Amino acid sequence: MAAPKNAFKAALREGRFQLGLWAALGSAYAAEILSTSGYDWLLIDGEHGPNDMPLISAQVGALRHSPAHAMVRPPMGEAWILKQLLDQGAQTFLIPMVESAAQAEALVRAVRYPPHGIRGVGAGLGRASDFNRTPDYITTANEEICLIVQVENRAGHAAIDEIAAVEGVDGIFIGPSDLAADMGHLGNPGAAEVLAAITHIFERTKAHGKARGIMTVSLPEAGVYRDLGADFMAIGTDVNCLVSAVGDLRRRFLGEEIAEKRGGGY
Repeated sequence: MAAPKNAFKAALREGRFQLGLWAALGSAYAAEILSTSGYDWLLIDGEHGPNDMPLISAQVGALRHSPAHAMVRPPMGEAWILKQLLDQGAQTFLIPMVESAAQAEALVRAVRYPPHGIRGVGAGLGRASDFNRTPDYITTANEEICLIVQVENRAGHAAIDEIAAVEGVDGIFIGPSDLAADMGHLGNPGAAEVLAAITHIFERTKAHGKARGIMTVSLPEAGVYRDLGADFMAIGTDVNCLVSAVGDLRRRFLGEEIAEKRGGGY
């Protein structure tokens, strides 16, 4: 019995667009609710969400048999945390702030078993091998790992050809807000200069045969990025959806004018 097939990685290889949503609430229950909402993938966010290893593990478990694929973003691309996440069953990773080919190469090695990497052989203790019930796991796991690296500053932009050329990197993901901030457009990812940089990153990523990803909470921006060729994209967060839904429910009950007058009161 082999490692579980990575449906997200297979979809990217087949050129099928994958729609995602950020899961930042740090709740396995919330992740389970999201998992049957029609999204192809959910990003379990350990960089900005209140997630530690037990919480991330619980969410990966909640998505294990759901239609939505679990993508995990650790706080940073360190081998020690990737080792733990791999053994907990995560197969797709989004690594923040990658600025060089050397960083990308180190990440490739971190998520693969020897002789192609440095991953420790201990998955028998975790969900990845179905708790040692998958006899061929360690010989088949490497092929099912999907590594997405984030290019979200000027250094990463400048090195895009070198990063995208690294074997074992499956896709490049743009963080438009961080990229905009680093380019001097804090809070304005729609600036013309930022859009030009995104366009260039997408073009060079495609030239190297890698998947192109991006995230936005603006549907007009999402349309622009899709037209630019995004292969996978997140169009919102569970936090924003919750804030929007509860605010909208209150306004519909009270009436827009009364709700605005009352503010946060009752």
